[in-house]
Amino acid sequence: MRDMLHNDQLRGHTAVVVGAGSSGRAAAKLLARLGASVRFLEKNPKSVADDFRAEAVEAGYDLRVGAHGPADFAGADMVVLSPGIRAAGLADCLAACPGAQVLSELELASWFVTEPIVAVTGSNGKTTTVMLVSHLLEAAGRKVFTGGNIGTPLSEYVLAGDPADVVVLEVSSFQLQLVKSFRPKVAVLLNFSPNHLDWHADLEEYLSAKLNIFAAQRPGDTAILPRDMRDALAGRSFTRADVTWFEPSGRFVCPRLAGAHNRQNMEAAFLATQPFGVTEEIAKVAFERFAPAPHRLQIIGEKGGVLFVDDSKATTVAAMEAALRSFDRPVRLLCGGVFKGGDLAALSPLLKERVAAVGLFGAGREVFEAAWAGQVPLFHEPTLKPAVTRLFAEARPGDVVLLSPATASFDLYDGYKARGRDFQDIFAGLPMTPDAAKEKA
Repeated sequence: MRDMLHNDQLRGHTAVVVGAGSSGRAAAKLLARLGASVRFLEKNPKSVADDFRAEAVEAGYDLRVGAHGPADFAGADMVVLSPGIRAAGLADCLAACPGAQVLSELELASWFVTEPIVAVTGSNGKTTTVMLVSHLLEAAGRKVFTGGNIGTPLSEYVLAGDPADVVVLEVSSFQLQLVKSFRPKVAVLLNFSPNHLDWHADLEEYLSAKLNIFAAQRPGDTAILPRDMRDALAGRSFTRADVTWFEPSGRFVCPRLAGAHNRQNMEAAFLATQPFGVTEEIAKVAFERFAPAPHRLQIIGEKGGVLFVDDSKATTVAAMEAALRSFDRPVRLLCGGVFKGGDLAALSPLLKERVAAVGLFGAGREVFEAAWAGQVPLFHEPTLKPAVTRLFAEARPGDVVLLSPATASFDLYDGYKARGRDFQDIFAGLPMTPDAAKEKA
């Protein structure tokens, strides 16, 4: 792979990179390594840390901070957009470089990857499934690189020059919307539900982006999709790969992964790894030993017979629904934040069946109250800590206090990880029983 990189491949070309997150920074490094002249754009000055400014100077980037304009794109041969930046939102700017190729960091880096790729997308469960895939491959003795939309950008893997046997990637609709030649050996679509409708123009655009994961595959490659989407995709030409339809089965057990949705994730992970020598026997042992990533239905402890579960990664209505279906005990639900869309009212029957109370916190109060008021006991607190304390004080032994917000976290936190860590810190500081919490309140 290292031999594929040559300093003169893009010499004489101007590449514009938009967005100073990890993906953009990795793309800029790769482009500079290929000999391109890199113009780096970041709208938010707070996103340009001192270490990155120093990195930009050393690498010779033309770093421009502030609002983008057509002049920033003039003369560009290539424009690399970081995830979350819409090409449609830059239409006037891109008009200044009509011949430029507009692509994602994922597409750019994939040009230099010769190892087989397993790519996973979906509205929910991507990270867990990617971790399961990597875990199974490692159990079968394969050297694995895990990254993409989680952890390390693919460009960093390319630059490192340390090839794996299999490259396992989580890929988002933001990344997939701008790919054309990205070709996974195995591509997985876990599920599809309304999400990111604050970013995508409509549901069709979102689905089309997800299906792009299969677009460049060829016969002999594997496309894995949920059986419950078969009718919806009938008559739609989206891949030339060999298609496998999957659904949850009872053949695998993971003590640390609750719920039917995780049985579906395990099934998809196994099917994705079969082409690389993972047998059902290897998978069964590996699943039993698997520990999930933090903030994804993570059991953090119990106090006074009340279980506390951190599912801060649940930023969608569908993810929250899956979490609620994972417990056969009364749930005291914590949710709220920046709502991204979805049908909350449709969950009313499930709430009546499984939820003892809802504690709202932060933003989104009006959305949740409009959908659920009168359906279940519900209250609102401005921040997470008083909401947790109140739910715990009202809880009974056998209940679950579940943080599964169905929202983005940016009203109160830098991201879902910060929100989950705060929840865990709050748990650690609680008294040992609900009665004690009631007295303290």
